[in-house]
Amino acid sequence: MALIVHKYGGTSMGSTERIKNVAKRVAKWHDAGHQIVVVPSAMSGETNRIIGLAKEIMAQPDPRELDMIASTGEQVSVGLLSMALQAIGKQAVSYAGWQVPIKTDSAYTKARIESIDDAKVKADLDAGKIVVITGFQGVDEKGNITTLGRGGSDTSAVAIAAALKAQECLIYTDVDGVYTTDPRVVSDARRLNTVTFEEMLEMASLGSKVLQIRSVEFAGNYRMPTRVLSSLTDPLMPLEEEANSGTLISFEEDTNMEQATITGIAFSRDEAKITVLGVPDKPGIAYQILGPVADANIEVDMIIQNQSVEGKTDFTFTVPRGEYAKAMAVLEGSVKAHIGAASIVGDTKVSKVSVVGVGMRSHVGIASQMFRTLSEEGINILMISTSEIKISVLIDEKYMELAVRSLHKAFGLESA
Repeated sequence: MALIVHKYGGTSMGSTERIKNVAKRVAKWHDAGHQIVVVPSAMSGETNRIIGLAKEIMAQPDPRELDMIASTGEQVSVGLLSMALQAIGKQAVSYAGWQVPIKTDSAYTKARIESIDDAKVKADLDAGKIVVITGFQGVDEKGNITTLGRGGSDTSAVAIAAALKAQECLIYTDVDGVYTTDPRVVSDARRLNTVTFEEMLEMASLGSKVLQIRSVEFAGNYRMPTRVLSSLTDPLMPLEEEANSGTLISFEEDTNMEQATITGIAFSRDEAKITVLGVPDKPGIAYQILGPVADANIEVDMIIQNQSVEGKTDFTFTVPRGEYAKAMAVLEGSVKAHIGAASIVGDTKVSKVSVVGVGMRSHVGIASQMFRTLSEEGINILMISTSEIKISVLIDEKYMELAVRSLHKAFGLESA
């Protein structure tokens, strides 16, 4: 008998009929002798609806009050799912994050989990109950409800699995696994049976929406085996077939890694580029530019500094497109005059495309093949960044899908 954590996304919980199907699936695993903890998201669209109501009241809602109301969607889900389980003869009990409790810091709307008390949950599991816990939320040291940010239910599920020392965390979504790239862009994208933690972390950070990046970090830090699989299959499909479906995030490199040069092509449309022109080329200038941006809680990604010419240089970096206006306001407001920059220019019509694969460690020529492929398609590279297992380029947004399709073909990632 194993302890298994199931996580179901908003689409899986999108209607009472789908909630009943989730209950059937969970009951099947419980009938096989497993202890089951379920972490569901709010019903599809519910969190957006709630936040929309808040913004009708107040353009910039107070973060504490926003967390108070945003957490209610998951509370509805756990209650409904527990009822659905009880209706088919299963003992089930639901808990909000603060009842477990899942302790977090006090960073409202983007809190981080600090600890999870497993005593109450383990007692219920030992009594034969199925435990249903709200995702996305917790409680700070003062008793305030907090939320973990959009997609936080994935993080909740993996963190709960780690705290309970579960055998595996199953992330049920509306897709059947992790693909070599988005099938909506490349029709012959191939589902991966396994992907390493490092590759999944890179793909999540580079724009893959299958898993929330903080959940992948938790999985890696606690070495929690995590599987991505579909909730839209027959809930009564054979357990052995379901248990081996989807994509397993592994923590050991595949024995065939020498052949697996590139695992996937990731991309992000949500990019903007900012260039600070004519700044003095002296120690500390990068900090003087990026320090105020960081203080404004704006994430910076790719960075490049040009060759110095007569003591002046240009400094370019990227930010999420939704933060572009805020970043420009910070730079124009306090940075430009302070550092003596000539001007600040930006571009919101850019995208990032990346090749990812742990096989890059033992293969040469990946960068040259990538650059040659883009060159043959007439695609200009604006910026480049690399890590041990990925190469990312910034390009004009209008070429993004062409770049993804071309690179997918060039690296032989088509369906077998």
